[in-house]
Amino acid sequence: MAWITTIKPEDATDRLAEAYAWQAQRLGSPTEFTQLGSLEPEIVHARLALYKASENTGSALSAREKNLAGHVTSVVNRTPHCTSRSRIKLRELGFDDTQLKAIDALDFTGLNDREAVVARYAEKLTRDPGAVSEADIKELRRVGLGDREIVDANNQVAHLNYTNRVANGLGLLSEVADDFPAFDTVPA
Repeated sequence: MAWITTIKPEDATDRLAEAYAWQAQRLGSPTEFTQLGSLEPEIVHARLALYKASENTGSALSAREKNLAGHVTSVVNRTPHCTSRSRIKLRELGFDDTQLKAIDALDFTGLNDREAVVARYAEKLTRDPGAVSEADIKELRRVGLGDREIVDANNQVAHLNYTNRVANGLGLLSEVADDFPAFDTVPA
């Protein structure tokens, strides 16, 4: 439970009710994270719009790579809520428990070269964004990412850093259940 007041779906009106309904189209109800912004309905709309846009880019970054970047970001930021959601996605994308345990320990040796480079980029951009250099971008290119895929990976990390700070900063520290439909959180 968050450390702030939130507006429950059944109490939402006007613009907030619209935002909740938007996410509920696929999920059935708005997420706890979505409800964190409920005191500012325009923020809820903006977050959902950004989420939808960032998850539906036209880049060739694979779903595994995209979700791996977000997961590593959430692990580095020690965000249990977001980490538990991304772990569900990674399982559904074929990562096994041994791989997930290693990734959670920031050990990327069991990943293929491209995934490992994406994971290292996510870790570095999260830990020390000022240390990211052109050499890091060249490394992403070396494993086959074009500029569009690099922008996509960068956005995944940036978006999750924002999301992690909202969740951690407002007390959303719970983990989601293993059967949570994590891919359905993106609004239609």
